[in-house]
Amino acid sequence: MRFPKALSPRLQKQLLKRFGVYEKVMPVETTPSRWVPDHIDKPDYIIGKTLNTRISPEIKDNEQIQGMRNSCNVAANVLRIIQPFILPGVTTDDIDELVHTLTLEAKAYPSPLHYKGFPKSVCTSVNNVAVHGIPDLRPLQNGDIVNVDITVFYNGYHGDCSKTFLIGDVDDRGLELVNVTEDCLNEAIKICGPGVPFCDIGLRIHRIAKRNRLSVLPAFVGHGIGKYFHGPPEIYHTLNRYPGLMKPGMTFTIEPVLSHGSENTVLLEDGWTVITEDGARAAQAEHTVLITEDGAEILTK
Repeated sequence: MRFPKALSPRLQKQLLKRFGVYEKVMPVETTPSRWVPDHIDKPDYIIGKTLNTRISPEIKDNEQIQGMRNSCNVAANVLRIIQPFILPGVTTDDIDELVHTLTLEAKAYPSPLHYKGFPKSVCTSVNNVAVHGIPDLRPLQNGDIVNVDITVFYNGYHGDCSKTFLIGDVDDRGLELVNVTEDCLNEAIKICGPGVPFCDIGLRIHRIAKRNRLSVLPAFVGHGIGKYFHGPPEIYHTLNRYPGLMKPGMTFTIEPVLSHGSENTVLLEDGWTVITEDGARAAQAEHTVLITEDGAEILTK
């Protein structure tokens, strides 16, 4: 973490020990939204139809489940392909361009693009940006961490996943943050299955984060997904009393956001970018899962 000159050496040392070494970022110049050709099928919110208004979690039939498998496979493949390209000197706008191109090549639509006004095809959240970072022209620096959150709309269904990538040589505190966040996601998925309360996900993640002296940012939840981008159930990642049990055929995302600092976040004037209030780094990991007869299947693996 790079500090203002006004901070005393003692306070700088305390913050370094707690938060690690990295550059705090704020949004910079970006580029226009990218074009999608007419032959690409588009979700309802792009063609002027009403957004999903489901009030209860959907139990999908075999045809719907296959649709989810297909869309999630596209999303996971895009995330896998871009990994070698996320290097120092690359801008998050470059990442957006690559994700956009790969998505169109797969005959899919990049779900974030123009969703409630979001201007880009992917969310890229660097260091102290917790979620919904808008790709811009800042080059990634050695030591950064960046979450790339990909959702695609393919043959009528959305598939959603994200990963926090390490840029060059990341300090030990950054490595710990990313690794524990991934552990929280993986351990939460392990407890999923028929009859399991949705709120157990938050309990499991809370315990892992607390054991590692990290904070779960409570403002961000997972969600049901299908022909709709977001719907019930809401998946809380910290202690909660959200009602309901998992049932075979349900699909939803689990996507915890962890930080070294406080739970508090700030929404910037662009209406999308959320940063940590204290400037601490945040990491996120996400999969879309399907509840099966005997457990859970990771659709975006």
